[in-house]
Amino acid sequence: MRLKKSFSLLSAGLLSMGILAACSSDSSGTSSSGGSNGSGATEDTKVIKIAGQLPLSGGVSVTGESLRLGAQLKLDEEIEKFKELGYTLQFETYDDQSDPKKGVSNANIIGADESILAIVGHYNSGVAIPSSEVYDKYNLAMLTPGATATDVTDRGLKTVNRIVGRDDAQGPAAAKYAIETLGAKKIFIIQDKTAFGTGVAEAFKGAAEQLGAEILAFEGITVGEKDFNGVINQVLSKKPDLIYFGGLYSEAGIILKQAREKGITIPFMGADALDSSGLVDIAGDAVVNTFITSVAGSTASSESGLKFVEKYESTYNKKVEAFSVYGYDTMGVILNAVEQAIEENDGGLPTREQVAEKIRATKDYQGALANVTFDEKGDNVNAKIYLFKFDEPVYPGVLEGEVSF
Repeated sequence: MRLKKSFSLLSAGLLSMGILAACSSDSSGTSSSGGSNGSGATEDTKVIKIAGQLPLSGGVSVTGESLRLGAQLKLDEEIEKFKELGYTLQFETYDDQSDPKKGVSNANIIGADESILAIVGHYNSGVAIPSSEVYDKYNLAMLTPGATATDVTDRGLKTVNRIVGRDDAQGPAAAKYAIETLGAKKIFIIQDKTAFGTGVAEAFKGAAEQLGAEILAFEGITVGEKDFNGVINQVLSKKPDLIYFGGLYSEAGIILKQAREKGITIPFMGADALDSSGLVDIAGDAVVNTFITSVAGSTASSESGLKFVEKYESTYNKKVEAFSVYGYDTMGVILNAVEQAIEENDGGLPTREQVAEKIRATKDYQGALANVTFDEKGDNVNAKIYLFKFDEPVYPGVLEGEVSF
């Protein structure tokens, strides 16, 4: 377990352990924006594209759209700087629909476009893993702002990186809190059978068992399902004192609502894919007594985070989501690497390999919230796990504490 070691307690006793720029969409679901005229290079500049592969439709589209807007905001801030260097920046986004097949199909299109130098994405681990195999064939760097499964980086691909924490830290952090703070002894686990959902649930299960909890069940559900009365009836018969869910907010919200309707009031716990206003929109009052770990911190914790929130909300006239700032910081890391590669080429257009090398070599990049230094596998050594609770149906939840690892 890579979980370490130093905890910042924000609430005593709770964690005992420790522009919209010009933007057009075509019928295939892609969109492109940025640049001096919104469509490409001027006569004096060359085009550099950054692609986004994110879930812009489907069950987690709220999170996907927030990532896209965050990334777009950062690119728009950098356009003038790159124009002075002789380049026109464009952000070309693709909707992966949280579907591995769609992600791989888009990845092949992206790989064939030589003006694309790096990828912001994916959010879903189950899409990131197969799509990154395609990017790697093209020496095209991918930087995920949200995929947490261990296999994303454990395969050792030189082109794959992430700025947030991993599930082998997130699962144990949740288990420790559930057992030592909430006093859970008998736990019912539900997971959505995806790379992320199963992975984080297994990480939670292993750590909970080591801490002495009894796992009453490890049941799978299907993404897109709407009627969970079967698994909820099993919860009723087993009489656990906590439900842990590995999956997305779209299913979690429905499970919560249906469980509360059957009189199940015990704590409900999940991971970062529940960190969305979509959870509260779906569950409503049923979200009360829900706890989530997240790889996304609070933008209210720093001056730069607050500045980001102000600019995001004034630009888009909408509230930030937990991952909005990670879209912004992911784009920031990528453009910082591209700029370094241009400088190293004496102003010449860098290759994909050069950009990938510069991204992996990132050290102490300070974004609006994330501080980024990659290890040899492409994981951010400064990433943290955060814990939130919902005492009322209001998003975001209340920050309970954070864990460094």
